[in-house]
Amino acid sequence: MTAPPVPLPAVPLPAAQVLEGLAQLHQAVLLFDRRGEVVWLSENASALLGRAGARSARTWEEFFADGALAARVRAELLARGRVAHQRVALRCASGATLGAEVAVVRLPGGDPAQPLFLATVRPVEEPAPVRSQAVDYLAALLDSSPEAVIALDESCVVAYANPAVERVLGLAPAALAGRPLRDLLEDPAVLDTLLRHDAERIQHDVQVTRPDGRLACLSVSASPLRLPDGSRAGTVAFLHDVTERRRAETELARKNAELENYVHSVSHDLRSPLVSLLGFSRLLRQDHGDQLGESGRHFLDRIEQAGRTMEALINDLLELSRIGQTGERKALVDPLKILHQLRAELKPRLEAQNVSLVVPDSPPLVLCDRTRLYQLFSNLIGNALEHMGPCAEPRIEIEVAEDPDQQRITVRDNGRGIDPQHHERIFELFQSLGPRADGRRGTGVGLAIVKKIVETHGGAVWVESAPGAGACFHLTLPRG
Repeated sequence: MTAPPVPLPAVPLPAAQVLEGLAQLHQAVLLFDRRGEVVWLSENASALLGRAGARSARTWEEFFADGALAARVRAELLARGRVAHQRVALRCASGATLGAEVAVVRLPGGDPAQPLFLATVRPVEEPAPVRSQAVDYLAALLDSSPEAVIALDESCVVAYANPAVERVLGLAPAALAGRPLRDLLEDPAVLDTLLRHDAERIQHDVQVTRPDGRLACLSVSASPLRLPDGSRAGTVAFLHDVTERRRAETELARKNAELENYVHSVSHDLRSPLVSLLGFSRLLRQDHGDQLGESGRHFLDRIEQAGRTMEALINDLLELSRIGQTGERKALVDPLKILHQLRAELKPRLEAQNVSLVVPDSPPLVLCDRTRLYQLFSNLIGNALEHMGPCAEPRIEIEVAEDPDQQRITVRDNGRGIDPQHHERIFELFQSLGPRADGRRGTGVGLAIVKKIVETHGGAVWVESAPGAGACFHLTLPRG
């Protein structure tokens, strides 16, 4: 027994007559207000879509199988006052999905502040089901695949699911067939990302709710599902459960953030007593240096040297904790200007060690935060100077080149070199191989800063070296 139609609302007589006439001509006619609340349905619409005659009201958008599409149609309607012949999938009273063509116009007359909108629904003949035309073509392979695979028709309804899906979603393939994908998603808006794209393949993380109420994070790789003639018949998606991996990544990111905050806090806390130590040692030398004698002044030198090393370490740790924070801006930077600036700043050290610094004549621009690019060159050149060792003609050479998808920076020296067993270790925090050229040990943070800057920008860094053969540091930065 079908529900009786909702009585016509108060509209001008001609409009009421038009509604009655349209109700005789169309499979379904709906009338709704600017909020989308249905105020009237024709008898056929009530029977087809399963809405009772009471005005307690669902919105007309709830009849759509694709909520994202419904939102777009409504936005267009409010902006333009009409929507012409939009292909949609509607939910029927039986629970099935109906392919239909919907047209919507603003109803003339009435209160301009409270406009009414008229929607007519015309069922359209759907193309042959994806199941029979495309999925069956692959079913023999997909059913035995260890990977979870689902196929969706053009209305985003599950047309096929292989047995492996049950392991990922907790639902048997038979329970999935015929269900709109949006019912499974925690955020249905991702349908636009997954399905309304022009690329042949797109990958995206989505959250789904399993039958036991547990949220699962899936990595979905979606591609258009094409028939033998090349026409698109839907979408095929491969599902990978990455819940534990994402949870571990989130926990690691949280711990890294805590560690960086701790380093930042401790570095600031150490700065105050260090300033006092260096200040009082300076006053002690100025006011009582003659009374200390040669041995006392030597000890004072050692105290000040240790204090300056600690100061450098604190500054490096603070800088390390800031890398990757918001506020950094990638831009096309001229590396030659930075290299000329560093050459001027390092001139006393270069001349003292008789080191030649060779820079490229016209290097390509590098996509990087300018301050970070300065730090990259500064730390790599400084590292080469510190560990040059005895050399007849010491030389540091810089190269900058670019490939179609990345830029390459090389810093090469002809110093004492690095044993291959230490190639990974030198990029770790507080790792320093031997004393610097001035006899002091480095902070062991410089190359760790280089590594973090490069990885934060999406690149990679490594070294090629052997004892007595110099060292060649390579780093790459993506161009996009």
